[in-house]
Amino acid sequence: MKKVNVLILAGFLGSGKTTLLKQLLKREKEQNHKTAVLMNELGEVSIDSDAVPGDVPLKELLNGCICCSLSDQLEKQLWALCKENELDTLIIEATGAAHPIDVLDACLSPYLLDDLYVSGIISVMDAPRWLDRNTMSVQAKMLILEQIKHADFIIWNKSGRLTEEQTQQLKDDSKQMNDGTPYVLTDFAKVDLDQLFALHAKERKEHQRVTEDHLKVKTWVYSFKGSVNKEDFENWLREAPSSIYRIKGYVKLEDGQIYLFQYSYGLPSYEKEWMKMPLRLVFIGENLDIESLTEGLKKIEKE
Repeated sequence: MKKVNVLILAGFLGSGKTTLLKQLLKREKEQNHKTAVLMNELGEVSIDSDAVPGDVPLKELLNGCICCSLSDQLEKQLWALCKENELDTLIIEATGAAHPIDVLDACLSPYLLDDLYVSGIISVMDAPRWLDRNTMSVQAKMLILEQIKHADFIIWNKSGRLTEEQTQQLKDDSKQMNDGTPYVLTDFAKVDLDQLFALHAKERKEHQRVTEDHLKVKTWVYSFKGSVNKEDFENWLREAPSSIYRIKGYVKLEDGQIYLFQYSYGLPSYEKEWMKMPLRLVFIGENLDIESLTEGLKKIEKE
């Protein structure tokens, strides 16, 4: 089954994400690819939806951030876009307030694993604003730092009028915060689009291995064969490395009940699931020791 190629556009408000989106859609049309867009706005009215041509399937999430209050809706809209259309590509333009890991988390929902292939997180950064970031609030500075740190491709936009010294500062910052990740300095979000679509060149591995190893942030899927004891499971979680950012999936506890399990910022949550769902967990993090994680989970699993 062909999976839909997903590109996540991250970046602070006004950085140029919609300008990039227009170029991506034009390129995909020239390639005769069926493309859909999911846009998120913090307000009640969509501002940028006019940038999407009428023949492109579009879903909008308004009046909230897809990494916070609208995370459940995002998963439902992604599922609907995939089921209602035979897509080649899906582009998510997140609100500027969105944390890229949270957007990636929604795309890796257990029931979307077989439909979506996340190529990467493309962060569009307003270069002058970044250089002047000390005038921003602490929260805003932390957010754009995260958007750079977790990017698989960085576009330093609006950089044409920068001095040589400022340009060098951007290059130094790229290396310091996300070494090895490709980046460009440009205006009007102009970039070699083939580079962005080439992010998905490495195919998924089998389950029980690291998946999407082209991503800066790694993902891994573990499939259970049986149930787990809740106390043993949570003891294992307490010992889990802090480099695990998110865990989401379905587990069966010893009572025979299947639960939707979510783990974020060190806090686990369980919600009863009344449908028979595949017993698998999706991990998101950095420097995941797959061998150690697998060994630990096998120890607590009941046949």
